[in-house]
Amino acid sequence: MSTNSSHRRSVAVIGGGPAGLMAAEVLISGGVSVDLYDAMPSVGRKFLMAGKGGMNLTHSEPLERFLSRYGTRRAQLEPLLNAFGPEDLRAWAHGLGVETFIGTSRRVFPVDMKAAPLLRAWLHRLREAGVRFHMRHRWHGWNADGTLRFAAPQGIQSLHADAVVLALGGGSWARLGSDGAWVPLLAERGVHVAALQAANCGFDVGWSDHFRERYAGQALKAISINFAGSCHAAVHQQGELMITDSGVEGGVIYALSGRLRDEISASGSATIHLDLAPGRELPCLISDLSRPRGSHSMAKHLRRAGIEGVKAGLLRELVPTQIFADPSRLGAAIKALPLTLIAPRPIDEAISSAGGVAFDALDEHLMIRSLPGVFCAGEMLDWEAPTGGYLFTASFASGHAAGLGAIAWLNRETT
Repeated sequence: MSTNSSHRRSVAVIGGGPAGLMAAEVLISGGVSVDLYDAMPSVGRKFLMAGKGGMNLTHSEPLERFLSRYGTRRAQLEPLLNAFGPEDLRAWAHGLGVETFIGTSRRVFPVDMKAAPLLRAWLHRLREAGVRFHMRHRWHGWNADGTLRFAAPQGIQSLHADAVVLALGGGSWARLGSDGAWVPLLAERGVHVAALQAANCGFDVGWSDHFRERYAGQALKAISINFAGSCHAAVHQQGELMITDSGVEGGVIYALSGRLRDEISASGSATIHLDLAPGRELPCLISDLSRPRGSHSMAKHLRRAGIEGVKAGLLRELVPTQIFADPSRLGAAIKALPLTLIAPRPIDEAISSAGGVAFDALDEHLMIRSLPGVFCAGEMLDWEAPTGGYLFTASFASGHAAGLGAIAWLNRETT
């Protein structure tokens, strides 16, 4: 990208999610002319969708614990989060007139639990500052002369920018704009892009018709999962999961999705063990199950041990009939019920995606080493994190870093 000191430096931000919008804010505050392009009719569509169930903006747990949520990408993301972390994100929201609070789970939410007011205030501030928005502009890479190529309502357009911030999202929720169409555009330029994969996703099990028809849509509450695969250390997770037509999903599954996905890739399946009664010790369960049934049905008998509804249905789905006559073996099944997952759900159903532009292709300012003046941010980078505010925080932080990086690069180019 060439620059000319006789005119105000210009940056094209491509992608209107949190990372792109944050990059635009940093850039416009740094005295740079900013044009933001997005393929959709409006910006922030995935941001708004994620806020429909309550806008979980970030998390208030201790920073060391927070950073650990990024797993193998902690080293790459830690500098970005040190520069713009959870407290900075809360302060930024307050600057937009959006107050936040810490919930019982230590997750951080806007007081009104909504994403739309925050986005409206943010877009108003960006427009007032001079950011120009260009909707329905789908990026098609570069022309031979280095200009950016877009498919726009007026037809194909070629546009110049002194620097570019790519914030094009991952591969989940294509209908909202994150369709991964940028992958071949960078790959053909020799940029190392790790394959996009589903993250924070559900998994297929292969239920019987009877179980699926009766229990799909019901939640398994107050359970814990133990998983010890071949790819990672053993892990224990408490929470709840949802039975779906094809398998399972929900917070406790999302938290393990990366490990489960890797295990399925390596071994063909992943077996988790469900504790359906995490608050009860095995001897107590066996004692309750050893009481004479008399005229009671098996359903009533299981209810004595606190197992009913979908939990009882899951036992019948997964445990051989003869085990129900053996209190010791039945109790053991309740405490460690094996459930085999056979495939992650398609990436477009996932909350987020893993894979993307590899960090070894980027410098410390998130600039692509082989494409000077081109920076990347957000979910299109090769990282993943669980839900709980971690996805948003790292997206904001990477947009902040890319904006600062672009300013620093432009300053070097003009001195």
